[in-house]
Amino acid sequence: MIVKLHKQARTAPAIREEIRNATGSLAELAARFNVSIPTIMKWKNRDFVEDRSHTAHRLQTTLTAAQERIAVELCKVLKLGLDDLLVVVGEFLNPKVSRSGLDRCLRRHGVGSLRDLEATPAKRPSKPCKAYDPGDFHIDVKYWPQLPDETSRRYLFVAIDRATRWVFVRIKSNKTAGAERAFLTALQKAAPCHVRTILTDNGSEFTDPLFNKQKQASGNTNSICCATRLASSIG
Repeated sequence: MIVKLHKQARTAPAIREEIRNATGSLAELAARFNVSIPTIMKWKNRDFVEDRSHTAHRLQTTLTAAQERIAVELCKVLKLGLDDLLVVVGEFLNPKVSRSGLDRCLRRHGVGSLRDLEATPAKRPSKPCKAYDPGDFHIDVKYWPQLPDETSRRYLFVAIDRATRWVFVRIKSNKTAGAERAFLTALQKAAPCHVRTILTDNGSEFTDPLFNKQKQASGNTNSICCATRLASSIG
């Protein structure tokens, strides 16, 4: 049988067995086996002579389960690299998060690489990238999965400037027009540039109820019109 010992181990299993069965004081045994007194005490108090695994029994992480779910969702929505996502998570979720801890979190949830999030697209003729000026924000609302210890659903509001990729995040208990208006107000105060244009997917929280008291959206507001009205409403 092949015995794998710790690289700094000074005793083999046979020596450890002798220590367990030997008689005499701790100092005498330490001198006899040429080891320290704590080593004698360790093997005297153990019921086995093999090395224990050095794998941690409990994962050391600063992110809670809820924060990990949010971080993974942000990675999927924003498709940011690890260092950029670390800035967002540290700013909005947990200032003590480490780069290695966030990396392990993403790997555990299968999103350790941006390539894992993207299907291989068909090759298309390359086109020059259009240059955007800061101030054009894409806004979206994502359903947040309800955790076992929660009694209600929450919503993840995300805004990203398509020129600078600056990100702003808030979590709301609902996705009403009032929640969206509060999010836009907070965005305007926090944004490093003037909020000039807002692009949405025409969700009900972005359309008519944001500007009047209709109970249901007409569904006729297009993205460009919605963007103009939203920008003017908070400008």
